[in-house]
Amino acid sequence: MAPMAETSLAGAVLFDLDGTFADTAPDMAAALNRLLARYDRPPVPLAQARRHVSSGSRGMLAVGFGLVPGDPDYEPLRTEYLELYAADIHCDTCLFPGIAELVEALESRQTRWGIVTNKPGWLTDPLLEAMALPFQPDCVVSGDTAARAKPHPDPLFHACGLIHCDPRACWYVGDDQRDILAGRAAGMRTLAALYGYLGVERHPRDWGADGLLEHPLEVLRFLDVDAPIGVSAAAS
Repeated sequence: MAPMAETSLAGAVLFDLDGTFADTAPDMAAALNRLLARYDRPPVPLAQARRHVSSGSRGMLAVGFGLVPGDPDYEPLRTEYLELYAADIHCDTCLFPGIAELVEALESRQTRWGIVTNKPGWLTDPLLEAMALPFQPDCVVSGDTAARAKPHPDPLFHACGLIHCDPRACWYVGDDQRDILAGRAAGMRTLAALYGYLGVERHPRDWGADGLLEHPLEVLRFLDVDAPIGVSAAAS
């Protein structure tokens, strides 16, 4: 799609990447278990690891080693982990069922769409390239693109600038509370992806999203209804 010359009120849909657009948990968990093996630690089951994937390397080191940022071993292990993950970033990662069909529908409607993730660009770009998407996103904003990452709204504002779209006309879809916080702070309408990883904190119904998605294609229903900000079509 050609860029619009001016800011438009035409709708757009922006997606978080890990746990919303793509199921990256198998490869992220595999990298964690390779790292654990280096230190003679037992592997973490995929079902346990996937709940932490939306927190990236921080989540993986928390579930695998019990480490948090600031711990002495955190940064060296984080570097090791990211090197292992980058080396095999697209072995078992795939789009969530329904995402390809959703993107095709958005393209047919000439609705702009993009990716806004906290994953650093040096991982985001090769992953998206390896996935060989049938349609290319209108924008990709990584965790190191803007000055501040989600839950700050900076990345979402940056995405809107790239596609020349008013944030009030955008929907942001994510599987973590920080996604909903960022979207709301940007003035967007937000959808919580219940099919995603969801983290380990509050239940998505308490995140303040405008709607809840059991399946990606339900995004189209919200676009058709175009519910006002603050009104959850899922709860009506």
